[in-house]
Amino acid sequence: MSLKSKLNRLKPHLSVGSQSEKVYKPPEVSKIHVPFQEKWANENIIPYILDNDYCLIREVKYPLSQKHGTYRFRDFLTAVEIWNKRPINHPLSAQGHQADELFFFDTETTGLGGGTGNTIFLLGYASVAGEELILKQHILPHPGAEIPLYQSFLENVNYKTLVTYNGKSFDWPQVKTRHTLVREHVPNLPAFGHFDLFHAARRLWKHKLERMKLAVVENEVLGVERVDDIPGYLAPMIYFDFVESKQPEGMLGILKHNEIDILSLVTLYTHLTFQICGIDQQQSRSESFEVGRWFTALGEKQEAEKVLTKLVEGSDLPSYQAKLALAFQHKKDRNWEKARKLFVDVVDSGDEKMMLEACLELAKIYEHRVKDYKSAIHYCHQAILISTQTKNKKLTGEFSNEKLQIRCERLKQKFAKFPG
Repeated sequence: MSLKSKLNRLKPHLSVGSQSEKVYKPPEVSKIHVPFQEKWANENIIPYILDNDYCLIREVKYPLSQKHGTYRFRDFLTAVEIWNKRPINHPLSAQGHQADELFFFDTETTGLGGGTGNTIFLLGYASVAGEELILKQHILPHPGAEIPLYQSFLENVNYKTLVTYNGKSFDWPQVKTRHTLVREHVPNLPAFGHFDLFHAARRLWKHKLERMKLAVVENEVLGVERVDDIPGYLAPMIYFDFVESKQPEGMLGILKHNEIDILSLVTLYTHLTFQICGIDQQQSRSESFEVGRWFTALGEKQEAEKVLTKLVEGSDLPSYQAKLALAFQHKKDRNWEKARKLFVDVVDSGDEKMMLEACLELAKIYEHRVKDYKSAIHYCHQAILISTQTKNKKLTGEFSNEKLQIRCERLKQKFAKFPG
């Protein structure tokens, strides 16, 4: 071997002065074994590897022309546009938002309770991107993999508002609880706005739905039919079996269940917007009344009056409900004559509760505003008759028979002094 060749071999070991030449060593590639990785890949599910651990991520894309229930996903863009054109003070208003700034979020957990003992094993969400609705699901393959789970979920979250179903009291608080356990290793939770559609659905449809589960609202209101769906209460059991066996089949069923939940949130937000803003041509009179009553509760007096005034013509229950709500609004505005006329109409509604309220309010108006004590006594007597015959034996406060009798006696004394 020549001297030059020998020197070249020794070169890495030679030093010049106090500086030594470092030998580059490529980083070791983490060898993570993902059980049944080929099966996952066939379902468009890939591993996300971080620090010798991993989670699984599934991504599905839908064209905005896709229909889910009675709406296409493109109708959601219309819903956001409607809110931006109507400056209404409403908790579901997307005013100031673009469609791609909302994300529809749902989780699957090992139990329904709160606290650190309850683990989230699936984080799912969907958002609009261009001409597609993109749905992503982050799967916890075993209980120790929460760092890659939350890292993969949080590293690209740039949305303004969550849209959930009962997420304010369950899903997001649970995310916060689990995040505290790994917060030193993953990004911080961003500060989101929050549209919780559970409360909206309850306001609009509690009069016709016995249960407010999302699956019930889907079927009864949104026209979504689930086929071969895994019941939500079985999800924890299936997940525990998956952790033990590593077999994907059971988890694939849970992923489909979660996917439908999330897609239904898009349809539900669209439908609620069309209901609240008066766009839905199929809206029932009962639904219209609930929208009007919601506006009243929000202090949106003009919007409430606009909705309720359309209902007063007629003799069905929503008509009388609208008259009663408007009467109370006129009373609040001190427009006593408009209030009086509407309360008089409600006395003939046939609904005991509304009739009792109307009679009592008329007794007050005639006593304090009109000073017609004879008419006040008449309506007070009617209220007493209703309270005596009603099936509701737990009338309290000014509606109780005792309080009504006291009011009647006072009115009789006034009438004796000022027969009028």
